[in-house]
Amino acid sequence: MNDVTKTLTQRRQVFADNALLFYDEPVYFTRAQGVWMYDANDTPYLDAYNNTVSVGHCNVEVVEAITRQASTLNSHTRYLYDTVLDYAEELLKEFPEDLSKIAFTCTGTEANELAMRIAKETTGGDGFIVVGNAYHGCSNATADISPYGSDGIVSASNVRALEPPNSYRLSNAEIEQNFTDGLRQCIKDVENNGHKFAALIIDATLEANGIFAIPTTYLRKSQEIIREAGGLFIADEVQGGFARMGDRMWSFERHNVTPDLVTVGKPMANGLPMGGVIGTADLINHFFRQHHYFNTFGGNAVCAAAGQATLRFIQRERLLNNARSVGKYLFDKCSKLMDKHEAIGHVRGAGLFIGIEFVEDRSSKKPAPVMAKAVMNSLRHHNILTGLAGQFDNVLKIRPPLIFDKANADQFLDTLNLVLSLDLRPATLRP
Repeated sequence: MNDVTKTLTQRRQVFADNALLFYDEPVYFTRAQGVWMYDANDTPYLDAYNNTVSVGHCNVEVVEAITRQASTLNSHTRYLYDTVLDYAEELLKEFPEDLSKIAFTCTGTEANELAMRIAKETTGGDGFIVVGNAYHGCSNATADISPYGSDGIVSASNVRALEPPNSYRLSNAEIEQNFTDGLRQCIKDVENNGHKFAALIIDATLEANGIFAIPTTYLRKSQEIIREAGGLFIADEVQGGFARMGDRMWSFERHNVTPDLVTVGKPMANGLPMGGVIGTADLINHFFRQHHYFNTFGGNAVCAAAGQATLRFIQRERLLNNARSVGKYLFDKCSKLMDKHEAIGHVRGAGLFIGIEFVEDRSSKKPAPVMAKAVMNSLRHHNILTGLAGQFDNVLKIRPPLIFDKANADQFLDTLNLVLSLDLRPATLRP
């Protein structure tokens, strides 16, 4: 029995039968370094997917920070210690001045749920507006605001979903009009259903919708509507934060808005579980006066040390600039592949967050999820790791560590071109 078969057998014995697993033929990894992951035969795979390790797998400086802190002190924030406070100060400097307080959590899910609680406490409402097909977490509360995989339909009576700003199928003017009109209507609907409006929560990368980075004007107009209605604007930066989008540290900054609350997670501590809510002093202080909120592992010293080392690495190595320059290079080269491969309907994104949408034909723009899945799996067999996004899972998601360079981009592009030159149709559809 080989390693993959043995591990799959063990997994099925202890995990749920349908626990999510990447690729038709899963990969058994034994180690990772930088942008590379290695299987049991020490074969390298180029990681073009995992943003959680934003400064690279097993980053030496992060590992050293974790080891040093774990060997001296690891405790929670009910005690005083320097690491988490120093990190908090450094992190808050990366936000607009008004966003001056932070509450640490362990995950993006926890951060989003805490932001929801703060919004409810502040506004007295429990009505939330999200974007159709959005994903904001896996707890009961965040699942209610995550219509991902349900055709954009929400079931909770206090939640309404907006039409996604689809720049492939709508003009900028249509997006702005649809979004602002839809926001007004959603606020009205949720309040007519007996729920006072509390907040709009949005991931400005629109990752779950297929990575729509433009236009960047509709949120500014939407913020005015939110404030007129007495609600809060919550920016979910779990996907787009920490230099991912290339031009700004946070994806909301691309829209020239300042949210009331910002949530962070995933890449925050380069693979360790860490998240947080950043907000104005008034909002954070008011909530904590009313509630004895405490998170045992949120802000623990080891994760804080990892977060601090991650942030310092991003800053010192100018990874924001790298995401911008390498991202543009990758975007331009991916766009040129459209001249050779009709299955590519649209290339979009910003920084090192790019989506390639596959369609059955460009005139109808009909999604081609079978093709997209075949491309993802073929790339895996050519030692490139990617994923899928979008309502129909027809968007190839390229979201590598921020240290991805042009040589890595060229390897990805050459392999993608090769894969797209193969006949990836199911055997039953081939002539």
